[in-house]
Amino acid sequence: MTRLRFALLQAAHGSENTTRNFRRELDADLVEYDVTSGQLPDSTDGFDAVVVTGSRASVYWDEDWIEPLLDYVAQAADDGLAILGVCYGHQAVAEALGGRVADMDEFELGYTTVDRVGDDPLFSGIDDEFTVFTSHGDTVVQLPPGATLLAQNEYGIHAFRTGNAWGVQFHPEYDTKTARDIAEEKREILGDERVDEVLAEITPERFAAACEAKQLFDNFTEYVREMVESRAQVATT
Repeated sequence: MTRLRFALLQAAHGSENTTRNFRRELDADLVEYDVTSGQLPDSTDGFDAVVVTGSRASVYWDEDWIEPLLDYVAQAADDGLAILGVCYGHQAVAEALGGRVADMDEFELGYTTVDRVGDDPLFSGIDDEFTVFTSHGDTVVQLPPGATLLAQNEYGIHAFRTGNAWGVQFHPEYDTKTARDIAEEKREILGDERVDEVLAEITPERFAAACEAKQLFDNFTEYVREMVESRAQVATT
């Protein structure tokens, strides 16, 4: 079979960590677009899926690149492409498809646990309670119409699905370097004590526990592969 081709909508302001992490975790050819600079694919043609990364931005900010990104995600969903949004991407997918995102008035940072809700192919092989790394001050407060809640914790919604589109609030793609870099960036808003506590918990043991959630990348890729194969069979009959 021809190798899968994903549009990687890079919203992390060109972060090398983000590029490295997604290229490591996704078994597909990734065509990367720096959406914060206004780059977007001309259409959804030629892609098997769309992946939207994390970002320092909020989906409700008045910045020129955000509305076109949301419009593209909505079009991709209309065109039947599989979509995976991570952190900011999770919020962008929710907003683009009719949900709502808001400031939490607090910040979730560091390793924590999340509870699954129900069953879904994206979480196949992942425990009902699993460890993840989080970094966000916004949250999805209203799911898109018809969406299904898939994971949550005390901070709110951590995963949902609507059609062939998924969002996950946590960061399954992070390695320990990224986790440390992100924590250091939060000193100004969270203070030294909070950040130092988070850094102390970035251990090989916590990272190993969080690696369980990386399974969702393989699950997403397999889902896309099955979609492509099914459509190819229909086209030849």
